[in-house]
Amino acid sequence: MRRARSRKLTPESSEPGESARWIEAHGIDLLSTLLLTLAAVATAWASYQAAHWRSEQGLAGNRSISARVQANKKAGEANRQIEIDVATYIQWVDAYQQGDEELATFYYRRFRPEFLPAVNAWVAARPLRNPRAPLTPFAMPEYRSAAVAETEALERKADAESLRAQAFVQRADRYTLCVVMFALALFFAGISTRVRVMSSRFVALGIGWAAFLGAVIWMLTFPTSLSL
Repeated sequence: MRRARSRKLTPESSEPGESARWIEAHGIDLLSTLLLTLAAVATAWASYQAAHWRSEQGLAGNRSISARVQANKKAGEANRQIEIDVATYIQWVDAYQQGDEELATFYYRRFRPEFLPAVNAWVAARPLRNPRAPLTPFAMPEYRSAAVAETEALERKADAESLRAQAFVQRADRYTLCVVMFALALFFAGISTRVRVMSSRFVALGIGWAAFLGAVIWMLTFPTSLSL
């Protein structure tokens, strides 16, 4: 008797249906491997971006706090200067009212350089005769305080840094959500390699690719940074 020669089942020697199933199975394996690779890379990238923007948020928060501390110091300095202006102004008015020109001149010469232009403008407005004149030099447009202006600038800087910190938090949260979506894609890609039923493998792989592509498209709209 002749021994029957054994044949290995290959796409060329198998029936057309079996060949199609072989190609289909290997195609799914290829797509699963590709999804696993791309999702792993995307997860690493999104994780890095999330961590980076968390770091930027912390730095912006520190800058905001620092600006507010400086603003408080400048505000205290501005308040002290205003108190000095008020005190010297009151003493000057009292000396002038009493007719003590020497004492009035003494206080006048001790007005701060920022306060003196306002006093001169107020005197030029003749407040004793002009009812429309401002009540005090502090109401004059010439009265300006560099410390007050610097305080306001520092407050604006603190507010701007606080808004930047909030924006950085939102960016980090979005990247973190992308990490979750990529993890979901990895899960379904792994499931597709374990399931034996072809239709179930298609469903699992389809969900994985949908989650991956959706996350990638969404992530492309985010700002990125490569700073170290």
